Parts: sequence; structure tokens; C-alpha cells
Amino acid sequence: MNDVVLAAGCVLWRRSPLDGRMEICLVHRPKYDDWSHPKGKLKSGEGLLDCAVREVLEETGQRCVPGAPLPTDHYIANGRPKQVAYWAAEATGGRFVPGKEVDRVLWLPPDAARQRLTRPHDRQLVDALLKALHTA
Repeated sequence: MNDVVLAAGCVLWRRSPLDGRMEICLVHRPKYDDWSHPKGKLKSGEGLLDCAVREVLEETGQRCVPGAPLPTDHYIANGRPKQVAYWAAEATGGRFVPGKEVDRVLWLPPDAARQRLTRPHDRQLVDALLKALHTA
């Protein structure tokens, strides 16, 4: 079990500056040409929640306040089991700067975010976020 790759991320959300409706932040990773939630691998000695908050900042430029834990994802990546812990997190400000890992971000309403996400489990995380925030 010690060969499991541990990672963490957040389903990052905010209230739209235009109309106050909920928006979810998705990241585009050019290496995989996919749309997902911000996430990444733990650094040595780092806790899961600290990793999730760091990855949000690195990938989206946003500071955030983590909230409820969301379902953990388990899958095989590069022949190894991977486990990704997720939290709901409200964006509190920042600015996106495109980089090598993430070249674009989108803020979308939940239904549009669900449609844009590449992986089915990521879509389920949108539903888990809405349930955690009691907006479902």
C-alpha cells in the first residue's frame, strides 16, 4: 500500500462578480489536454489539506478557504494506484498566470462545469460540492 501516490485538490468556487451566482473553477492541463479541478501530489512531509490549498494557489493563482471534505478519488495512473483527497474551497482572491502545468482556467456555473470536465469522477465532485454547500 506504500506505493500509492497521494495527492490532494479542491473544488474551487466563488460567487460571480457579475450576478452573484456560484461559479466553479476548472483548470486546463495542456500535457493531458483535459479540464479538471486543481490538484497535485503531496510534497514530502506535507499534509493532504496543505497540499490541496497549495495546489489551488499554484494552479489557479487563487487563495482559498477550505471547507467540507469531498469524496476521495482512487484510480490507476502510470501503472500505480493513486488516491486524491478533495475539499470544497471558496476562492478569496488572486490572479491567474498561465504556466507549463496549467495554461487556462475557466469559471463556470455548476452545470457548465459538469459538462466541461473530462473525467466522470470530477463531474461527481461538482454534485458533492453542491450537496456540501446545501445548494443542490
